[in-house]
Amino acid sequence: MEEKTAISFANVAARYDGTPDILTDVSFNISNGAFYFLSGASGAGKTTLLRLIYQLHQPSRGQIKLFGHVTNDMTRDEITRIRQKMAIVFQEYSLLSHLSVFDNVALPLRVRGISEDKIKKLVAKVLDWVGLGKYADSNPKSLSGGQQQRVSVARAIIVQPSILLADEPTGNLDDENASRLMELFIQMNKMFGTTIILATHSKKLMETYKFPVIHVENHRVSFSGKTANSINKTDSEPKKIWRGPKPQNYFTELSKQFDDIGNA
Repeated sequence: MEEKTAISFANVAARYDGTPDILTDVSFNISNGAFYFLSGASGAGKTTLLRLIYQLHQPSRGQIKLFGHVTNDMTRDEITRIRQKMAIVFQEYSLLSHLSVFDNVALPLRVRGISEDKIKKLVAKVLDWVGLGKYADSNPKSLSGGQQQRVSVARAIIVQPSILLADEPTGNLDDENASRLMELFIQMNKMFGTTIILATHSKKLMETYKFPVIHVENHRVSFSGKTANSINKTDSEPKKIWRGPKPQNYFTELSKQFDDIGNA
C-alpha cells in the first residue's frame, strides 16, 4: 500500500547539464523501515541516486514519490518540509568550520526550535555515542577525517529522521568505529523504523551485515539479497562486536528525548 512506501521511483532518469544520463529508467519501491546497502563503482551514480531522494537534484524525466507524495512539482517550501523528515550524510562531511562540534550537531535542533536544555542533553548523548564527547568544544577542522565523519553522522541522526541516507559513512573509519556506527544505524532501523540507504564500497561491510543491496551499474539499478522484513536478527549482527555502551540501552533512553522533540 502507498502509505507503507517511503521511496518510490517510476522510470526516473537523471543527468547534469550537458552530460548523458547518469541514471536511466530507474523504477523501484522501498518500504518504510527498510535497510539497504547501495553499491556500485565510483561514478556509477550512487551519489546521484541519494541526491534525487533528498531532493538536491531533480530528475530529467520520470516520477519520484516520498512518503506517498509526488515531488516533481513541489514548491521550495514543500521540499523543505519533506526534507525535515530525512537526513543525509555526505562523503565531504559538510560541517560548518565557524561552529564548534557541539554547535554543528545542535544546528538541526535549533532550526526546529528545540529548547537549549533539551539540545544540551541530546547533543551530549549523541556525541558520547559516536565517541566524540570530549571534542564538543573543538573546531571541526582540528579533527581527523574519520572524526569529522562521525560529527556529520551525529548531526544527521539527532533529529531521528524517517529516512537516513549515508554516502560512504564508514569509508574513513577503522573497523571498530565502522562497527560502532553500523550498530547505531541498525538500532535506529529497529527501534524507530528509520528507512536507511547506506552507500559503500566495502565488501566486508556487506558480508558482515546481511542487508539487501541496491546495485548501480550501466546507468540502471538492480536489487539483491533478502528484503528487510525477511532478515533474521542474527543476519545483521556483526562478527566482531565493539566495546562500548549497549545500543539498546542508549536508544531506549534517547528515544524519550526524541519524544520530547516531537512534542515541542
